Amino acid sequence: MTDTLDMTLLARLQFAFTVSFHIIFPSFTIGLASYLAVLEGLWLKTKNEIFLNLYRFWVKIFAVSFGMGVVSGLVMSYQFGTNWSLFSEATGNVLGPLLGYEVLTAFFLEASFLGIMLFGWNKVGPRLHFASTVIVALGTLLSAFWILSANSWMHTPAGYELRDGIFYTTSWMEVIFNPSFPYRFSHMVLAAYLTTSLVVGAVGAYHLLKRTRLQAARVMMLMALPFIATVSIMQLVAGHEHGVNVHEYQPAKVAAMEGAWETREGAPLLLFALPDQEAEKNHLEIGIPKLASLVVTGSLDGELTGLKAWPVDERPPVAWVFWSFRVMVGLGMLMIGLGLVGVWLLWRGSLEQRRWFLRACIAMGPTGFIAVLAGWITAEVGRQPYTVYGLMRTADSVSPVTAEAVATSLIVFVFVYGIVFTAGMYYMLRLARRGPDERASTPPPDDNLRPPLGALLGRRRDETAEVKA
Repeated sequence: MTDTLDMTLLARLQFAFTVSFHIIFPSFTIGLASYLAVLEGLWLKTKNEIFLNLYRFWVKIFAVSFGMGVVSGLVMSYQFGTNWSLFSEATGNVLGPLLGYEVLTAFFLEASFLGIMLFGWNKVGPRLHFASTVIVALGTLLSAFWILSANSWMHTPAGYELRDGIFYTTSWMEVIFNPSFPYRFSHMVLAAYLTTSLVVGAVGAYHLLKRTRLQAARVMMLMALPFIATVSIMQLVAGHEHGVNVHEYQPAKVAAMEGAWETREGAPLLLFALPDQEAEKNHLEIGIPKLASLVVTGSLDGELTGLKAWPVDERPPVAWVFWSFRVMVGLGMLMIGLGLVGVWLLWRGSLEQRRWFLRACIAMGPTGFIAVLAGWITAEVGRQPYTVYGLMRTADSVSPVTAEAVATSLIVFVFVYGIVFTAGMYYMLRLARRGPDERASTPPPDDNLRPPLGALLGRRRDETAEVKA
């Protein structure tokens, strides 16, 4: 029994390690592919070389990130057979086709047109190249569609029947569009766009501080900050709706997110607490009265079910869920503040003089990745002790292999990932510090972000060609 528990823990750690590495790359490339499509579209419309230079710069980073995402995803998928064979056997009839659709529709689409996107500049016309970029961007969204559908089914299973411990599909529409899928998909796509825009803003702010690549840096900031302000507010709304859905279908997870042990009306929103799972209480609570009930139920006196309503062996690890949720929400509020302040400074024309704000943009650059990881921990740890919520326990999903075998492979993964992905991240950071080429543009004479974005978008190629690099 001890070996089984060790095997389960090690298998979870290995999957958590590989999925944490994997998710940061799709969460970046989904947004970056769409950003590249916008840049190339603007270049085709305006013939402004700034957009072409930005495209050529960011597509290099996209290629590295896309490659590392593919590699980490392949390794992760093998674990379904090595460490989670019982889970795969039970759910293969449902999840197997969904993951197969992702490969056939999304991955093949991306792989087919990625070569044109990266190497086709001198081989195809500009419109076909732009179409390839758009198709790759759509492929990344389609990939997220199928992966989120499969993962959401594990949280809110629907359209199935159980026969002898095996799941069989009764309605593919119900499987694909299960109750939590629309909320999780929109939440993840918005998170990916936010992650990309924060990185773009951080790179632009870095070059503004260093007084290098100023023309391109100004365009990056003009595009990133209003987008951050808009999408972060949209994410707040989408996250709230997702939370309401979780409360309906996974109330134990919401109880862990809120640190609620007792069922009560008018539950407070805890800003800080130290959950104690053994004592079934919190220490050092600081909260806002009745706000949790208002957020979750829509009423100040709404009832929030506490964790004690479930048996001890059906409660998720509270501290992990409680704090990861607060990290995600806290970073989201900072993103809203960054976007709104940035838009205000842009409107005032004083962004470049506010060096403290530019440093804040750089510091906020990696927060999208952190928020994605925190949200993923909240969702996946909050689902425990189940792999298929309410139907199949994690302890009943692992393969009949030894803990030593899983521990050995985990050590190998840590070692290899540490080398490969450190090298990849180092290369991308070097590219970011170097910045985009400015072959056809130089910075304007003043220190403000002028002309406004509308004027930049309207500037024609023949005007910018007069300025020497």
